[in-house]
Amino acid sequence: MSMLLMGQPAPTFSAKAVVQGKIVPNFSLGSFLGKYVVFFFYPLDFTFVCPTELHAFQENLAKFEQRGAEVIGCSVDSCYSHLAWTNTPKAKGGVEGVTYPLISDLNKSIAKSYHVLDEKEGIAYRGLFIIDPEGVIRHQQINDFAIGRSIDETLRILDALIFHKNNGDVCPANWHKGDKAMRANAEGLVQFFT
Repeated sequence: MSMLLMGQPAPTFSAKAVVQGKIVPNFSLGSFLGKYVVFFFYPLDFTFVCPTELHAFQENLAKFEQRGAEVIGCSVDSCYSHLAWTNTPKAKGGVEGVTYPLISDLNKSIAKSYHVLDEKEGIAYRGLFIIDPEGVIRHQQINDFAIGRSIDETLRILDALIFHKNNGDVCPANWHKGDKAMRANAEGLVQFFT
């Protein structure tokens, strides 16, 4: 089975999640159709690199929301572990203050369907998927356990996806919002424009 999910409908699921300090029994991605979703997996609650990522997403949450994107996290921990972790202060290794949903994938079926489960360890790699408003995966990235993600790069890619969807133009290497984009003219030659 291919690990590449690019251009495919995002695997659906219904699972328990912690949302704004409460356990939600039937959380589903389907309720986010019409919006971009930044869906990321992390290995485990109460670890070392994971809280840095969750706090970084929270610190930039308004930037995602300004772009019409929802941020959703997922790990193989129980919803009760998520709830305890979100009630633990940052100074004690917790993620108190995180307001976006944290999904419980206790049976590991979600991590398997997104091809990010390390079967030997029984935990998810640091997978990140950007899903478009139609529910199609437009970006995927998988980091090893020890390597945290760049929120700035995630925002850059989200900007490029939104720009391309709205304009049909393509974004060259290192493109940032406001930079020149590319398109082919009638002769098939590439031209740059703002």
